[in-house]
Amino acid sequence: MRLLILAAALLVAACNPTLNWREVRAEPTTLSLLLPCKPDRGARTVPFAGRDTELTMLGCDAGNATFAVAHAEIADPARAPEVVAQWKVATLAHLRGRVSGEQPQTVAGAAAAVPPVRTTATGQRANGKPVQSQAMYFTQGRRVFQAVVYADTLAPEATDTFFASLRFK
Repeated sequence: MRLLILAAALLVAACNPTLNWREVRAEPTTLSLLLPCKPDRGARTVPFAGRDTELTMLGCDAGNATFAVAHAEIADPARAPEVVAQWKVATLAHLRGRVSGEQPQTVAGAAAAVPPVRTTATGQRANGKPVQSQAMYFTQGRRVFQAVVYADTLAPEATDTFFASLRFK
């Protein structure tokens, strides 16, 4: 009987993968993406290009990693390159991190004004422990976006799935 219960428990665990990918939309935008878990949503006000701007976030934790997308509508789309540059600097400062690589990416439907680049960085969490991250910044219209993964150790198959799924519909 114990063997049967153990076998049933192993079967249930095998059917419950750590990364349970699902398609979600970063509302109210048309950005579609895959997340490996049920996302939480939130918003906060941040300074972008000299103005307080609402930043909307969508993300979740799975497989010892945090997967998230954040976006904000800016008043002047011509300032998108400036906003993205500020956002990159702020993210690295928060991580107390440094960039270890950059790779051009494609996001279907993204504006050409800010070509998507996937940035790999290493830094520290708030508790001082090391963290790795990959982030990508891109725009569409008056919206700026950040897609990011934070983990103790990045798993290429998970980060590749996440970033390759980004597209505007």
